[in-house]
Amino acid sequence: MALAPEHSILTVPAVGQPARDALRQQCYDVRIDVFSHEQGFPLDTEIDDLDAAATHFLLRLEPSHKPIGTIRCTKHAEYYKLSRLAVLKDYRKFRFGRELVLALHEFVRQDATASGTHGAVKIVAHSQIPVMPFYAKFGYEPEGGEFDEDGAPHQKMVNHLSVSD
Repeated sequence: MALAPEHSILTVPAVGQPARDALRQQCYDVRIDVFSHEQGFPLDTEIDDLDAAATHFLLRLEPSHKPIGTIRCTKHAEYYKLSRLAVLKDYRKFRFGRELVLALHEFVRQDATASGTHGAVKIVAHSQIPVMPFYAKFGYEPEGGEFDEDGAPHQKMVNHLSVSD
């Protein structure tokens, strides 16, 4: 594996905090590049009603701050949802997707602990079929059958993440 360039992952500030809009736009730009331009998903489905309240993570090169990856976490009544994981094509060889998933898992652990949750929490992901093995490496298991999401086959995958590792 090639040596990864200097980089950082930051959590986009919460609603109303300075720099939120600019950093969230950088997440959108990465997603649009990967999902719309590269993979052909409709542009009008990329930004949705979950984005406003979601926690976004942005992976950037250092010291340039060039945005190259992102992942999104939304909290629901019974689970957290991992979605919109995207890394620019030229940077996938560095395993940045793995780092983004682990950053999201750490956020979920901290949030669940702060909410008084003990044991395990459920994280749901809607995986494109070809990347199911990627999610399986983190303990995600298929649940239910394949379904269409935005014109492509997907599989619901679920992880019961231990909060108290």
